[in-house]
Amino acid sequence: MQDVLRLAADLVAQGTACTLVTIIRTSGSVPRREGSKMLVGADGALLAGTVGGGELEQRALAAAQDAVKTGHPSTLVVQLVDPASGDAGVCGGTAELFVEPLLTTPTLLVVGAGHVGRALVNLAHWCKFRVILTDDRVELCTPEACPGADVYLPGVLNEQMAQVPLTPLTYIALVTRGFPIDVGVLPMMLASPTAYIGVIGSQRRWLTAKKALLAAGVSEADLARVHAPIGLEIYAETPEEIAVSIMAQMIGALRAAGRPLL
Repeated sequence: MQDVLRLAADLVAQGTACTLVTIIRTSGSVPRREGSKMLVGADGALLAGTVGGGELEQRALAAAQDAVKTGHPSTLVVQLVDPASGDAGVCGGTAELFVEPLLTTPTLLVVGAGHVGRALVNLAHWCKFRVILTDDRVELCTPEACPGADVYLPGVLNEQMAQVPLTPLTYIALVTRGFPIDVGVLPMMLASPTAYIGVIGSQRRWLTAKKALLAAGVSEADLARVHAPIGLEIYAETPEEIAVSIMAQMIGALRAAGRPLL
């Protein structure tokens, strides 16, 4: 049990979400008793421990993966009496499990360290997001030029972003200096399960980028995930006002998904 809890603490400290599954109640004959635990990755993989193996454990793994996606804990009651009736086994008992997602602080990936990017980094940090900043203009992507980020990734964008795990707790703001940059990085982002992708610029700029992405084979369904122009319409003009509109939209997406800001 200590190994399971230690690994869970390490993963959360590293910014990796996971799920802790604990048997909280049993009756009759079951493979494992109350207090047995297992740790499940966000992809549904068993990382440590066990709640008994077999179909019981498979159902628990599926419930654990769902819990990370929704952000909500749940209980799972598994009968092990009659497989013909849909039960998980023939041991003769029942196990009740508590499925607890261990979520990390939401991560905001800011692509672009210009005026809006700098304002957004500062505001997102204040809103308790973990902030990653990347820009191919190396001199702009530093703590001195843009204070407030937790991680700085200066250099070729696709190479730098390959280092960032894009998960259901990742929010992306493309506040770049031109649509060709957006076209170059969006396919990688759209292939991931990120919670939010927003692109700065006018409607015309987005339509130009969208046309190029469709020609490159990106689907309409994937492009429908993009918030463009980014942010809520509050008639913002200054970089700080635009950052407020972006953060408001992202927090709305986060809250609508039922996720906490830790």
